[in-house]
Amino acid sequence: MEKKKGIVYLVGAGPGDIGLLTVKGLRCLQKAEVVIYDFHLNAQILNAINSKAELIYAGKRGGHHTMTQDEINKAIVSKAKEGNIVCRLKGGDPFVFGRGGEEAQELAREGIPFEVVPGVSSAVAAPAYAGIPLTHRLYSSSFAVIPGYEDTTKDASAINWAKLATGVGTLVFLMAIKNISELTRKLIEHGRSPDTPVAVVRWGTRPDQNTVVSTLKDIAALVREKDIRPPAVTVVGDVVNLRKELSWYEKKPLFGQRVLVTREHSGGFEALEELGAEVLQFSTIEIVPPETWSALDAAIGSISTYDWLIFTSTNGVKYFFSRLFEKSVDIRQLKGLKICAIGTKTEAAVTQFGIRVDLVPEEFNAEGLIAAFIKEGKGMRATGTRTDTEPLKGMKFLLPRAEVAREVFPEKVRELGGLIDVPPAYRTMKPDYHGKRLKRFLKEGRITIATFTSAATFNNFREIMGEDADELLKEVAIAVIGPVTARAIEKAGLTIAVMPKEATIEAMVEEIITWVLHKQ
Repeated sequence: MEKKKGIVYLVGAGPGDIGLLTVKGLRCLQKAEVVIYDFHLNAQILNAINSKAELIYAGKRGGHHTMTQDEINKAIVSKAKEGNIVCRLKGGDPFVFGRGGEEAQELAREGIPFEVVPGVSSAVAAPAYAGIPLTHRLYSSSFAVIPGYEDTTKDASAINWAKLATGVGTLVFLMAIKNISELTRKLIEHGRSPDTPVAVVRWGTRPDQNTVVSTLKDIAALVREKDIRPPAVTVVGDVVNLRKELSWYEKKPLFGQRVLVTREHSGGFEALEELGAEVLQFSTIEIVPPETWSALDAAIGSISTYDWLIFTSTNGVKYFFSRLFEKSVDIRQLKGLKICAIGTKTEAAVTQFGIRVDLVPEEFNAEGLIAAFIKEGKGMRATGTRTDTEPLKGMKFLLPRAEVAREVFPEKVRELGGLIDVPPAYRTMKPDYHGKRLKRFLKEGRITIATFTSAATFNNFREIMGEDADELLKEVAIAVIGPVTARAIEKAGLTIAVMPKEATIEAMVEEIITWVLHKQ
């Protein structure tokens, strides 16, 4: 049997905003079997990686190297020779000061096939997000990108300062904060006007983006005064003056907000991103099939005996129909069965199967459901004598749901004379990973809002974060769905900032927007 051949994709992840990851880069991540990634990446990109892929961290922070370049090269080659699809994930663009060229040379020497997937470089993106075009017909027709980490005091420089200072309209320095005094001095010495506008953009394209503007002669002092630290992009040239007119990102109403989402998938949070917030997904629950399908299989086998099929979540819809089709049951077997869906998202999930939903209760709680079914029941043929104390008598309900769930609604149905089966269709588990990066973000104050959609998401968050979990949330605004979630959080001594009346993601997002705008 011929050995499987490996391939390497050198992928640029962009500068930070996850929306700047290319479509091709995303596809490479999704099919990769090994991902070797750097530090300066948006952590959300890692959520797109195939869950079965091997992750190898090769980044550096503050000059500390987890792996040397030689070790990275060897790891890439080794994993490819094992026959894997390898994604070498790099910040920005792999061929712009990213050593992607060196890695590609190593692969070429070893005869390993590779592809380069360009990324959006911070050299272009950070100025753009600060409202600074690198070229403009009235200001500059050329630009150069220069590494700012070179020792400018050495005799032999790779940079021709005399030509660079006056020969290029816009200069973009990457990684220049440490040497900014020397760089500006060199440019002035070689003929660039001391009054040339300069902008320094820290954490460009991210919620904590910070832009300072001065002149070539004064920018170094301002950087020290404002304590601007790496990573940052420095732009030198008259185009910097356009920022006054073209600044857009930092003017978004939710700019500066980083919202923590603790459930699987971030659907429904798009409105926050459109208004300038960054959504940081760190799921504290994982949805998996139940330990046994026996109860659900039995219910599916007698599906025609039920009057109502109730779905309280999109997960219930997903796992019920998945099992229905796996058992080779014709969907037409649901004919005559009335469908109830809790919430518009759940309703939409049902209608995707070509099935009309008969009831979407206005209130998403046990009392609201009971009232809706009593009203519906009055128009149904009764198989038993209904009374005021047993208004649901003769009605049979099927509620496929989570393995562990509240019993309020089923108990109320039985109390009022109805019959209800609640087979587990899925269960929730705590993901098997640690939250080192999230904990650092919380300690550094880089999370402004944390959302919890159930008591389980909060309890699992505490377990993952460890004993100082509650302390980490003290300075964070907490948004929740439902009183049960709120009670779990308040029991820990924390305060709820946002809790919508309607128990939906959309309602919570609207409340978050209102709360943030009211604070401004």
